[in-house]
Amino acid sequence: MMRSVGAAVGAAVLIALAAVAALSAAPPPEGWSIAPTAFDPGSSAEAAPADPAANRETGPPASRSIADRVDQRWAAEVSRRTGVATRAILAYSGAAIAIASEQPGCRLGWSTLAGLAAVESHHGTSGGSAVGPDGRVSPPIYGPDLDGTAYDAVADTDGGVLDGDPSGDRAVGPFQFLPSTWRTWGADGNGDGVADPQQLDDAALAAGRMLCSYGDLSRVGRWRAAIYGYNHVDSYVDAVASAANAIAAGAR
Repeated sequence: MMRSVGAAVGAAVLIALAAVAALSAAPPPEGWSIAPTAFDPGSSAEAAPADPAANRETGPPASRSIADRVDQRWAAEVSRRTGVATRAILAYSGAAIAIASEQPGCRLGWSTLAGLAAVESHHGTSGGSAVGPDGRVSPPIYGPDLDGTAYDAVADTDGGVLDGDPSGDRAVGPFQFLPSTWRTWGADGNGDGVADPQQLDDAALAAGRMLCSYGDLSRVGRWRAAIYGYNHVDSYVDAVASAANAIAAGAR
């Protein structure tokens, strides 16, 4: 979300991760910057395909959700293996598939988006929120006030339209975008004609495009620069790497 207020959002998850991992030593996801092409579902071989895009239609209409581009059986099996909700897996992998078509040189993987959302909002469930079948988060997720008290002050840029606060900006949605950053990167991932930071498909696609502005994410330096650009804290980069690696390993 490209903010200079430190680890203002996702702090609780970051603290929890710090308790169980040496974050400063966590590498970026090795081999998982690219969407999986050799998924081994083990004993569920008949229930899950080898690739999240295996059974998708070629070139779906723009009005279709990115989640519709993902094989449902694959997503369900990955959910079973990782504990990440199927609807979230559909959003992350759908965004990765869409971006692979738009920017093949980026090589963004779904597990990177999953790691990012894990740290930012525990996949849209922080604060008692839940992700509905339509991908919308309810109740909406808002970050802490950025009023100069606990975190650096951020002036209002949206009149409270996105964050409900006309006195200043705060991060919104499962990927915790600041309103000013959403104005630049906001996307319509579910094809309803609205770019909504509280909708998981929209937010995942926007986050993926923002990360891809840093170039080829299969390169360690570019990957870390992209995550650092999202939140300018080194331990945050390590936390996202740790979460992404854990999810990727669980999905294998």
